[in-house]
Amino acid sequence: MKFSLRLPASVFLCLCLSLATAVGQQKSFPSHWGEPPQIQTRDLRPLPGGFGRGSSTLAAWIQQNLDRDAAAGDGSPTRPVSDKPRIEPRRADGDGSVDVSGELRVWHRVTLTLDGPYAHEQDNQPNPFTDYRLSVAFRHEDGTRYEVPGYFAADGDAANSSSDAGTKWRVHFAPDRTGTWEYEIRFHTGELAALGDGGAAVEPLHGKRGRFEIAESNKSGRDLRAHGRLQYVGKHYLRFAGTGQYFLKVGADAPETLLAYADFDGTVASNPKKAPLKTWQPHVKDWSAGDPTWKDGKGKGLVGAINYLSGKGCNAFSFLTYNAGGDGDNIWPFIQRDDKLHYDCSKLDQWGIVLDHGCQKGMYLHFKMQETENDDHTKGKKAGFVAESLDGGNLGTQRKLYCRELIARFGHNLALNWNLGEENTQTTQQQNAMINYLADLDPYDHPIVVHTFPDQQDKVYRPLLGQASKLTGTSLQNSNIATTHAQTFKWVQASAEAGKPWVVAFDESGSAAHGQSPDIGYQGFDGRDRSGKLIYTENEVRKQTLWGTLMAGGAGCEYYFGYQFPENDILCEDCRRRDRSWDYCRIAIEFFHQNKIPFWEMTNQDALVDNPQHGNDKYCFAKPNEVYLVYLPSGGTSSVDLTQAQGDFQVRWYDPRQGGELQTGSVQRVSAGAEVKLGSPPGTPAEDWLVLLRKVD
Repeated sequence: MKFSLRLPASVFLCLCLSLATAVGQQKSFPSHWGEPPQIQTRDLRPLPGGFGRGSSTLAAWIQQNLDRDAAAGDGSPTRPVSDKPRIEPRRADGDGSVDVSGELRVWHRVTLTLDGPYAHEQDNQPNPFTDYRLSVAFRHEDGTRYEVPGYFAADGDAANSSSDAGTKWRVHFAPDRTGTWEYEIRFHTGELAALGDGGAAVEPLHGKRGRFEIAESNKSGRDLRAHGRLQYVGKHYLRFAGTGQYFLKVGADAPETLLAYADFDGTVASNPKKAPLKTWQPHVKDWSAGDPTWKDGKGKGLVGAINYLSGKGCNAFSFLTYNAGGDGDNIWPFIQRDDKLHYDCSKLDQWGIVLDHGCQKGMYLHFKMQETENDDHTKGKKAGFVAESLDGGNLGTQRKLYCRELIARFGHNLALNWNLGEENTQTTQQQNAMINYLADLDPYDHPIVVHTFPDQQDKVYRPLLGQASKLTGTSLQNSNIATTHAQTFKWVQASAEAGKPWVVAFDESGSAAHGQSPDIGYQGFDGRDRSGKLIYTENEVRKQTLWGTLMAGGAGCEYYFGYQFPENDILCEDCRRRDRSWDYCRIAIEFFHQNKIPFWEMTNQDALVDNPQHGNDKYCFAKPNEVYLVYLPSGGTSSVDLTQAQGDFQVRWYDPRQGGELQTGSVQRVSAGAEVKLGSPPGTPAEDWLVLLRKVD
C-alpha cells in the first residue's frame, strides 16, 4: 500500500534547509553566536568556517560572526577553517638555515629564505599567517636601516609546485645603495603575533645575523631597476630615487579583474556568466622567449599583455586584489573566498611573478586593495553586515593581516601605490586607520591614495588634506570627460593650499558606461555602444582626459574601459582595442621628457590664455618667466599674457597625434612684457596642437 504526505511548500522548504544544514554541518556553532536564522534562501553552497554546506543566508550569518570574533581578537576557536582537505601529513621543522638569493645589486630583489617551522595553509594552532611574525632588519654600513616584514612561503616553490605546506619563510628586500648590508632576523610566534608585538622567539632563527654585498645595477632602458624606487617627495609628482627623474603616469585602469586569470591557482569565477575567468589568449603572441612562466608554461597570456602595454609606451596598470561580492567576484588572495585568515601561497607567488615582470618592463603597479562592496558602507547596519567586507570596514584582524601580506609579498617592487579601494566609502576615521597602518608597516613608504565616487570627492578628500592624514594622492573618477581638467586642477590646488601637495591622477575619466572607448575601426567598431548610441571617440579622450589632466598639473592618468563596449572593464582580454590611444599616451609623456620640460616645477596658468574657469577651449601650463605650454584642443591660434615676464621666447609647435620633433609655425619668436600672439600651427589648423614657449638665453 502506497502512502504519501503532502506538506505546504514553505514547511517543506524549511525542513529541507534544516536537513541540509544538519547533514552538512561538521561542527557546532559557538553558543555566543545565538540561534541561526530561521528563514533562509533556497540555494546550497559551501559555508565559511568549516561548517559544511547550507544557504547563502546561513553563510552570511556565519561570516558575520566569524568577522566579529576575528575583529575582537579574542582567540576563540571560531576563526575560519578552510573546507579544503589536508593533503600532506605534518613534517618535521626545518633546520634553521638561511639562504640569500637574487641578483645582489642595487634596486634588485634580494630574498632571504628561512628553513623554519613546518606549517600548512589551513593550520589554526598556530595559524602561519596570524600567529607568526617574521621581519628582518637590514642595516647598511652607512647606518641606513629598513625593517621588512616576511611571510609563509610553503615549500619555497609554490608557484610551480602548488604546494600548500612546508618549512619555508621569506623576506624580500630591495636595497637602495651599494656596499655591505647586515641583516638580523626577528621571528616570533603566539596568538595573533603577526599583528602585534608579543610572542615567543622562534628558535634557532630569531636573532640570526648575516651580511651580503650589493653591487651597482646592471640594468638599463625601461627596467625600473635602472631607475630606482619611485617616491613621494612632497611635490605633485613622484621621483625615482636612483636617477632623480620625475614621473608621469599613463596606462590602463582596466580591466579591474586583471588578476581573474585561469592560470592562477585557486582562482574561480563566482558569477561565470557575468565575469568569467580570463585566458588573455590574444596576448599569448606578445610573450617572448625568456619571459617568466610557471608550472610548465602557464602565464604567457597575462605576461604578454604586460609586454604589449609596455611596448606601446605605457608605464602603469591597475588591478583589484580583492573583489568578493563585487562586479567581478573572482579575485581574492585567500585559499577560499570567505576564509580571510588563510592565504593561498601558490596563487600569490604566481601573482608575484607577474608583478615582478611588470617592474622589469617599466610598469607602475596600481594596487586597488578592495572594491566598494568590500568596505561595508551599508547604512543603518552593524559593522560586519556585508559578509565580504574586511572587519566591517574597520582596522581589525582581517584588514591588518591583509595589508601585511600585500606589503610583505609585493612591497619590494619599485613603483607602486596602495589605493585604499575603488569607490571607497569608508569613514574618514576608518580611512585614516588604514592609511596609518600601511604607512607604518611599509618599509619603503610607497604612495598611498584613495579613489571614490564622482559625487563624493569633497566628502572623502577634504578631511584628508594637509596634515590631517598621511595620504599622498588621489585617484580621481568623474562621470563626464569634460570635467577632467577642472577637477584635476581643483585637487592639485586644494592640496597645495593645505600645505601638502598631492600626486593627483585621473584614473576613471568618463561615464561608467563608456570610459575610454575602443579605437574607431578596430574590428569594425563604429563608435557606438551596445544601445546604438554614438559616443565620444579616442580623439576627445586624448584632448580632454590625457592632455586635460597633464595641463592641469596632474601626475598622469589611466584609462577605464566602461561596461558598454566590447573588451570592457570586466571582460577585457585584448588591450589592442585601444592601440591608438596607447600611442597618444606615449607621445604625450615623450614630449615632456625628450624636450626636458620641468613639469614638476610648473603650475596651471589657464588665466594667461583667458580661461580662468578652466574650460576646455585651451589650457596653459607654465613655469612663469621660463617656459609656457599652451594646448589648443581644436587647433587654431591663441594669445598668451606675458605681461609679467621678461625677455624673448622661442615659439615651437608639437603634434600630440603623431609626436616627433618640435615644429615651426608662423611665429618663431615673441618678446615678453605684453600679451603676445602665437601665430598659426605648421600643419592642419583644425587639429589639436601644443605650443611651447621657452625663454631664450
